[in-house]
Amino acid sequence: MARAVKLSLVIPVYNEAPTLREIIQRVAAVDFDKELVLVDDGSTDGSRELLAELRDQGLARWLPSPGAARGANEVRLILQPRNMGKGAALRAGFEAASGDIVVIQDADLEYDPRDIPGLVQPILDGHADVVFGSRFIGATHRVLYFWHMVVNRGLTLLSNMFNDLNLTDIEICYKAFTREVAKAIVIEENRFGVEPELTAKVAKMRLRIYEVPVSYRGRTYEEGKKIGWKDGVRAVYAIVKYGVRRAK
Repeated sequence: MARAVKLSLVIPVYNEAPTLREIIQRVAAVDFDKELVLVDDGSTDGSRELLAELRDQGLARWLPSPGAARGANEVRLILQPRNMGKGAALRAGFEAASGDIVVIQDADLEYDPRDIPGLVQPILDGHADVVFGSRFIGATHRVLYFWHMVVNRGLTLLSNMFNDLNLTDIEICYKAFTREVAKAIVIEENRFGVEPELTAKVAKMRLRIYEVPVSYRGRTYEEGKKIGWKDGVRAVYAIVKYGVRRAK
């Protein structure tokens, strides 16, 4: 039975045609009333056309069986005029979201939507305003790049130093916010610098932040991974920029 609360799942999409149908099916199976806020970021591989098909034909045509979805499922589609980056997509998605809890969900298969109930539980329990997932506190994960792990942990350490937090994974996709918090955040970063930006801004808002383990099935670059070393440099810049800025 679906929960009384409504989730807004903000899903940036950029050239994810091979995984798009499956991730939509997995998200629809999450046992909550929810809206899928799909933000196409100027895709050129057919993702944009698939999303238009989803909008026009309805979610039922994408499901493997009539009972595959749980709860109410609304589909909202936002088409960015060009490729503007993940931060810009989240900005548009947060503005459009109307649910009680706003959750960031990537359009690939690296993160499992079955983790979403656990992600939002601290908010439902009244303990948290923001919940971060973490790939580093006991969940199943695919073994991949050593230096990516080193960089991720280094960025998290630097962010924690500036924001006086003890998070383990700021670069995680899975972050959940109450609607009030999501609407209060003004996203300035257009690309992957959005992750440290969100971390610094919720830290300065003096919110109750929790962290829960999530599983992770990372992709290789051959499988479509997009983040690169330039994004790491921008992340350092964003950590410093938003870390030293005074709270408004």
